[in-house]
Amino acid sequence: MKNIMGIIYTADRANQLKELTADRAVAAVPVCGRYRLIDFPLSAMVDSGIRNVGVITQKNYNSLMDHLGSGREWDLHGKRAGLVFLPPFTNNDNVGVYTGFLDALHANLHYLRRSKERYVVSTDTHMLFAARFDAMVDAHEASGADITLMYTRDPGARRNGYGRYIQVEEDGRVSALESDPTIPHLPYTYLEAFCIRRELLIQVVDETVSKGYHHLTRDVLMDAIRERTLKVCGYENPGRAWPMDSVQSYFNCSMELLDQETRKDIFPADRPVLTKLRDEMPTRHASGAKVKNSLIADGCVIEGTVENSILFRGVHVGKGAVVRNCIIMQDGDVMDGAELQYCIMDKQATVSENGRLLATQNYPVVVAKNYTV
Repeated sequence: MKNIMGIIYTADRANQLKELTADRAVAAVPVCGRYRLIDFPLSAMVDSGIRNVGVITQKNYNSLMDHLGSGREWDLHGKRAGLVFLPPFTNNDNVGVYTGFLDALHANLHYLRRSKERYVVSTDTHMLFAARFDAMVDAHEASGADITLMYTRDPGARRNGYGRYIQVEEDGRVSALESDPTIPHLPYTYLEAFCIRRELLIQVVDETVSKGYHHLTRDVLMDAIRERTLKVCGYENPGRAWPMDSVQSYFNCSMELLDQETRKDIFPADRPVLTKLRDEMPTRHASGAKVKNSLIADGCVIEGTVENSILFRGVHVGKGAVVRNCIIMQDGDVMDGAELQYCIMDKQATVSENGRLLATQNYPVVVAKNYTV
């Protein structure tokens, strides 16, 4: 157990994923057959020895709370520490939706003050990557920084008009930061994960919110880096990182994760990614079923053909059905004779008998949750 607490901000970028986040937070978006996006930072915190984790929710968080439950799967259900939900609430200063991360932290200062850990590690959930937060804290202590920002050199994490980018000097200090530039000019992508001393975070939030600021990156970090009022350093996180900034990026990420070597970037051999358990029978492949280069979770029944696809728990592919380059989420049903290509089926969605949904890689079709085509 480390002297570190964790804060996970479940993001307010839900509109970017359209139908996939109509009824869920970005943090609850299913990925890679059986996981949710929040499983990766939460498991990384647990693997780093963190036992006190606050999850700041924004909206559409019912499915997220159902997934996390008491935190038992992550061993975060103890009496003195564990998983703490921090949903928005209404008072004279807050109408139930946070304007920015600073507002969210200010509304939950009681949680920060009540905690005893020396350091805070905070991360967002709209990017998929594997992190070693304990190593970042070690680097933070060694550098004497006030704030340490986690970044990646992965060129695939760069987007025009989206993301935060930083310049890191040879001594490790961050000298520039830009937010959502039309074209990124700085070399490294800030993963929106950082480390800071808990008492300093409380002080920064108190001072900046009193001045009418709302956003940590734009209103605090940019000023601190430009004016050098705080020592802001960078910590490079090795491996790949995937921003979830559109349906297309979600689909592309999922297809890349069909490659075993690519999956090693988010599933380190020495640090397991934990998720909610669901007891299911093993997947059953009927006589005549064909499966090629696919991730198939437990509880599925395959009677047709599945190629280059990801099937979550409890999916049924009927006789004569063909599923190619698709993502079919939990309890989806592809009935007999149906044909799917470049589709994303949300939970409990159904494609009727002999139905056809044929799209292209650049414009995958999304079938909404509980919808029948």
